[in-house]
Amino acid sequence: MSPTANLQLESAAHPEGLTRTVIEPITRVEGHGKVTLLMDDQDRVQQARLHIVEFRGFEKFIQGRPYWEAPVMVQRLCGICPVSHHLAAAKAIDMFVGARQLTPTAEKLRRLMHYGQTLQSHALHFFHLASPDLLFGFGADVATRNIIGVIQAHPAIALQGVKLRKYGQEVIRVLSGKRVHGVFAIPGGVNKALSVQDRDYLRKDIDQIVAWSREAVAIARRVYLDNLEEHQAFGSFRSNFLSLTTPGGDFELYDGGLRARDDKGQDIFDHVDCAHYLRYLHEEVKSWSYMKFPFIVSLGNDEGWYRVGPLARVNNARAMGMPMAEEARRDFMSMGKGEPVHATLAYHWARMIELLYSAEAIQALLGDPDLLGTDLLTRGERATEGVGVIEAPRGTLIHHYKIDDQDTIVKANLIVSTTHNNTAMNSAVRQVAARYLDGKKLTEGLLNHIEVAIRAYDPCLSCATHALGRMPLQVELLDAEGQLVDRLVKHADGSLACGAL
Repeated sequence: MSPTANLQLESAAHPEGLTRTVIEPITRVEGHGKVTLLMDDQDRVQQARLHIVEFRGFEKFIQGRPYWEAPVMVQRLCGICPVSHHLAAAKAIDMFVGARQLTPTAEKLRRLMHYGQTLQSHALHFFHLASPDLLFGFGADVATRNIIGVIQAHPAIALQGVKLRKYGQEVIRVLSGKRVHGVFAIPGGVNKALSVQDRDYLRKDIDQIVAWSREAVAIARRVYLDNLEEHQAFGSFRSNFLSLTTPGGDFELYDGGLRARDDKGQDIFDHVDCAHYLRYLHEEVKSWSYMKFPFIVSLGNDEGWYRVGPLARVNNARAMGMPMAEEARRDFMSMGKGEPVHATLAYHWARMIELLYSAEAIQALLGDPDLLGTDLLTRGERATEGVGVIEAPRGTLIHHYKIDDQDTIVKANLIVSTTHNNTAMNSAVRQVAARYLDGKKLTEGLLNHIEVAIRAYDPCLSCATHALGRMPLQVELLDAEGQLVDRLVKHADGSLACGAL
């Protein structure tokens, strides 16, 4: 999506007599997508779809490249979560050099980088993208409901978010040399040891970061409970959940096996070897979106869809592994009364629990003597196929590569986190549209309710397209006879013009 692209909401009479309304683009998310709604002559939503409208060609254009380039190239999928792609690709190509178990130092340094990435990404989403909705209300005046409004009304919260994100970025910079698109993981390990000076630099502020992270959990918890009835109902539904866990079922972000649970918290499969993911997960293709629709094979494509990300990971974990995060998890899970928490807006609360976990995990690693080791690489029996799975901030991320005898990539399959959540986001859009869209009076706040449902998943649509810029938004609503009922234009400067022509 270029800065000069037209952003518009189109309406047209559907061949079946339904009114078609298109919201394009979705704002305050990373990337470019749109929502289409089909309504009958009584203004009831008959269909709601989230579309990814750009083609992501990484699976094709990395073919023909030497495998060691993959961790560098795939970072360009995204400027928000490049570390996740970097590490997932590195885990896959570790297999090509026979590195089935990294040295303790190399694995812990990779984990440190990954926790820094999770910390900065979660801070960015909660404080900058989601907090205007949560602090001011979904339908609040758009002139206030933005990050500038948060800075003015809640300066301490805004500053806390900036500093949390900055610290996570500093962890990445110290290890890889750059905050974005640095290079650290290489086949079989990492390319640089951590110095005592850099370790001490990161230790200097970590206690404060942990304290702020704990406060962030409290903010998310308070916002959710203060609006409990609405937040539990908003775009919510029961679903299956997928994530990585440790062999014992504990929370895990970097490694582990795949666990899927149903809507009641019963295992569908547990601690599956990631190399065998294709036996358990398939992807359905639909003509109206460039993003696929994954599902659990044993349940089929109609019943086997699932959710990933913070809500799935916290629901699936038997314990967090860090004391303060575990205390927060237990408090969170009490909302489910013995079953998983299904509320879409609970993603924000779960995301802050993960932020706290990441801060605690960084704190623990910075006190680990292995972190300063110099044994950084390992080798073993070579392979021609590798699968790397990691829990990116937005959910389970899968990189799968095959190489030929010239060490050239001949096949690549990537299932990004947002793809896993595709069906769930569509379901959330449909429910919110049906509840809030009255078909008579279009307002910016009403449209924002639909975006809030999508935003809860923190979709990284830039993994499918590269988008930047602020653009106008135009919405027109026609009735079943094709007559214009209402019109709304949101200009690039945020001002609104409305009313039927």
